[in-house]
Amino acid sequence: MVQILNFHQPYGLKNTLGVSQPDALEWAMQEFQFRTSHRPRPLPSGHWAMTQRWNDLLFVHWPIPVAQMAALLPDWLEVDTFQGSAWLGVVPFWLDRIKIRGVPPIPGARSFPDLNLRTYVRDQFTGTPGVYCFSLDASNLLAVAVARAYYHLPYYWSEMRLEQRSEREFAFYSRRRFSSREVIFNARYRGLGPNSRLAEHRGGTFEYFVTERCCLYSSNRAGQPIRANLHFVSWPLEEAEAEIERNDLAATIGLSLPKLDPVLHYSRRLAVYVWPRELVRPALAGRPVTVAVSPSV
Repeated sequence: MVQILNFHQPYGLKNTLGVSQPDALEWAMQEFQFRTSHRPRPLPSGHWAMTQRWNDLLFVHWPIPVAQMAALLPDWLEVDTFQGSAWLGVVPFWLDRIKIRGVPPIPGARSFPDLNLRTYVRDQFTGTPGVYCFSLDASNLLAVAVARAYYHLPYYWSEMRLEQRSEREFAFYSRRRFSSREVIFNARYRGLGPNSRLAEHRGGTFEYFVTERCCLYSSNRAGQPIRANLHFVSWPLEEAEAEIERNDLAATIGLSLPKLDPVLHYSRRLAVYVWPRELVRPALAGRPVTVAVSPSV
């Protein structure tokens, strides 16, 4: 039976997916903030600005020649590589439990689908590993406007549908609105369940390379490099299968995907803290790693 997610329902899952909210999950979402030993650098100073939960993510990755990727990046970012290649990722998912510090819940912004086209980078000032998004699509116009205005992320308002076909199987559709060219992503995907190999992905693995990144990079209106710092526990990854019927995202930035099967992973859900934007400054380099620290509240 196909179930269409109701993205106006509080927390997204209740009464739509038929999935209960077990006490263990609630505990984990509170407990995760105390586990920071996996982080490559200390937690940011000050208060987090937003919390949210990311659900039913598909990670789709292709290797790209380093020179091709480098030509698409701002000059203050360097391509981060794994096994000699840059990597292009497409990540469809949906998010909920969105809370902005000091702001009451916003009607209509409780949960919605999201899609991003990304690569993996380090800034030239500090060498901090992070994510650079070429584009992000969301069905929520308010979220698109806020992310563009405050975080200067290249968000687009899109028509999106996410249908659940079984506990870990989904059909995802996105079509960008008001675009000069048709930009569609259409896929079905499924998680294959937890396994011991992915239970704790460690440094040196591809899974660690694409997930253990604690900031999003962008540029402000003045062209200055900025980032939004993130905090989360290590991703709970699974192997995945996917049938991608159409993918126009890479073509929008002038890339042709290699004729190779992509590397696929699935993640059930992840709680995330987001800090306010900040300028990327050389003074941040060389700070010691701190463990077992909780975000300021």
